[in-house]
Amino acid sequence: MSTRRVPIYQVDAFAPAPFMGNPAAVCPLEEWLPDETLMAIAAENNLSETAFFVPEAGGGYHLRWFTPTVEVNCCGHATLATGSVILNRIETEVILHTTRPPDILHATSNCLNRTKVEAVFRLHDPCAHHRRPRSPSPR
Repeated sequence: MSTRRVPIYQVDAFAPAPFMGNPAAVCPLEEWLPDETLMAIAAENNLSETAFFVPEAGGGYHLRWFTPTVEVNCCGHATLATGSVILNRIETEVILHTTRPPDILHATSNCLNRTKVEAVFRLHDPCAHHRRPRSPSPR
C-alpha cells in the first residue's frame, strides 16, 4: 500500500483573526483520489466541511465539499476558504469550478505568499440552485 501526503489547511472563513469565524479544511490535490479516501480525510478532519480541489487543464480549479459523513452539493465558507488558500499559496488569481453550479468563485489578489493577502472575492451563491423557493409572506 502506497502512502500519499495530502496537504491540509484549516481556514477560519469570515474571521479577522484565528479561532474566530467558520472553520473549514482545504486540501489541494494534483488529481482526484477515490471518494472513499476523500470521505476518510473529511472524517479525520472532523470539521463541518472539508474542501478538495484539483487544477483543471484549461485553467481554474475543480472543487468538491465533504462533511465528516457525506459529500455535499455546496458550502459557501469552504469555497471562500479554498479561494484564500489558492491566493495565499498558489497564484494571484483563482476561478473555482464545480459540477453544480459552475464558476462559483472568481478572486484576484495583488500579493502572493505574504502574511496578509488583500483580495477581492466575487462569490456566485453556490447554494442558490439548491434552495427551495420561499413562499411570499402574508401581509
